[in-house]
Amino acid sequence: MITFKKSHFILIALVIAALIFLVFTLDQNQPAATVKEETQTAAKAALTVDLVRPARSSIPHTIAANGSISPWQEAVIGSESNGLMLTQVLVNVGDSVKQGQLLAQFSASTIAADIAQAQANLAEAKANALEAADNAARARSIQDTGALSAQQIEQYMMQETTSKARVAAAAATLQSQQIKLKQTKVIAPDSGIISTRTATVGAVVSPGQELFKLIRQGRLEWRAELTSSDVGSIKNGMVANLTLPDGSAITGKVRTASPMVDMQTRNAIVFVDIPTGSAKAGMFARGSFDIGTKDVLTLPAAAIVMKDGFAYVMQVGADARVKQLKIQTGERAGANVEVIGADLNSDFVASGGAFLADGDFVTVAGKAISTAKPISKAE
Repeated sequence: MITFKKSHFILIALVIAALIFLVFTLDQNQPAATVKEETQTAAKAALTVDLVRPARSSIPHTIAANGSISPWQEAVIGSESNGLMLTQVLVNVGDSVKQGQLLAQFSASTIAADIAQAQANLAEAKANALEAADNAARARSIQDTGALSAQQIEQYMMQETTSKARVAAAAATLQSQQIKLKQTKVIAPDSGIISTRTATVGAVVSPGQELFKLIRQGRLEWRAELTSSDVGSIKNGMVANLTLPDGSAITGKVRTASPMVDMQTRNAIVFVDIPTGSAKAGMFARGSFDIGTKDVLTLPAAAIVMKDGFAYVMQVGADARVKQLKIQTGERAGANVEVIGADLNSDFVASGGAFLADGDFVTVAGKAISTAKPISKAE
């Protein structure tokens, strides 16, 4: 068993007292300013950052828009026949057809019978007209002999005129029946693509009933909706870049802009021709119009902090204190973004601003970097 003498305890107590005195003396000798400086340094060292300044750059100016892809013109092909039955439907949705191509056929048996009857009536009218013409000619030849009274001669003349009218009426009836026979064939009025089909074999349709819809010449257009403030910048022939729902990109050309602005939405429609076969009618597409270039202030995208749907930059003052500044963003060019509301001569946190709060101190790693490099359209 280990035992300690009273002298040992006294020695240990003296050593501890000496150590406490030494520590207290050193702490008292340290200047108060040094302690304060260390405290401030600890506060400033929230983050070590690089600084960046806005630059004036020339960037592409575009106007974004949304819209639907629709047929350039859609022809409605209907029935001209009355009460006839469809016996053939020769095309389907998606088929490409040529102008004058047969699309469907109605039963023509009753029309053929009517044509035969009209032809017979015309032949009879012509025979009667020939007889009446001969009688009138003989009456004229003996008009001066007194063999026939003036009343009889006039009657023969009237019969000749009436028979001619009957021939004309019979000919018109025959022509009408022949037109009806042609109407039993449904013909494509233009080349294009069949977009819808309601024609069904065996159906008895009434005049004017829709049978097909045709996208004329297969042409499609993008109908972009633009605000009334943007539509004035659009000119005929401008290039439009479209992104389809599958992510593919196509290029169109502005054909015209609507002269009217919708009273409800205050938007106007811009009609853009797109390549045939590049999309489907009814698709929704996003796109943009290349307006030109503009001179703006830009910052790297990393310097912009998004919070609650708004854009902010972290401005660093001369005292290394951070000030959160709300801005607006515009066009993007490469890694740089147009900023509205930033000061050209201010320093901003180049990256990592999301980790800072308004009023934080930062340690600046180096001199502020300027982004004053002209940005070409290719970037």
